[in-house]
Amino acid sequence: MKYFVDKNSIVRHIWGKADTVLFIFAGAAAEFAVNKAVDWLYFTGRLPADPLGRLFSTVTYARQIIFSSNDDALAAIDKITAIHQSVEKTRGAQIPAWAYRDVLFMLIDYSVRSYELLERPLTAAEKQEVFRVFNKVGQRMGLEGLPESYRQWQIMRNQHLHADLIKSKFTTDLYRQYKKHLGLIRYLLVKQVQLLVCPPLVTRLIGINGMRWLAPIIAIYKFFRLIKLDKPLKGALLPAQYKVQIQGLDVSS
Repeated sequence: MKYFVDKNSIVRHIWGKADTVLFIFAGAAAEFAVNKAVDWLYFTGRLPADPLGRLFSTVTYARQIIFSSNDDALAAIDKITAIHQSVEKTRGAQIPAWAYRDVLFMLIDYSVRSYELLERPLTAAEKQEVFRVFNKVGQRMGLEGLPESYRQWQIMRNQHLHADLIKSKFTTDLYRQYKKHLGLIRYLLVKQVQLLVCPPLVTRLIGINGMRWLAPIIAIYKFFRLIKLDKPLKGALLPAQYKVQIQGLDVSS
């Protein structure tokens, strides 16, 4: 069977670990809040009503593409495209091309950042592979202006960060919703993850600062993972109703 992502790809290894995916989830949650196109996520009302579920669905689609056969992955990408086109039709406007690229760029960036934080530095070839997989998703969606290499992506990513991010009323409201749905303790824990995994510009715009007390805990967590005591820590990031989804994130690559 032909797969959209090769079974030996580093991307499968990254997205086959629940802790790495949860860190990607946390990073994307922060950056979505300060993206200038966040109003599109508010348009349907689903994001403020269920911010965790909405972001979890993004992660689910990404993993479905990564671990599916080529035909099933292409069908999933086409479904995502159709959903966005339906929202555009309802609103009577088009989602900016840069906003689509921003989401792809987030997935590339937080895949690398999260894996390197929890595992090890990626090689240049592995980073190129992460880029290649998600760039292929963008190509299938018919996005224009995509970079041609990881190096070019790095340049464009930096440009997008400085051009497409802003703190707005949506930022404040979305973080209010995160706190409401997570509870105070999990909310503070997720903000610590964001402090470690997000680019400085993102955390500065949101106003996340202070001591990075989670950093030394990461080393302890890695030891817990070796002795199979990491499940309670994974569950600490999200409320109990997401327990089944979290357990399902650990898959064999």
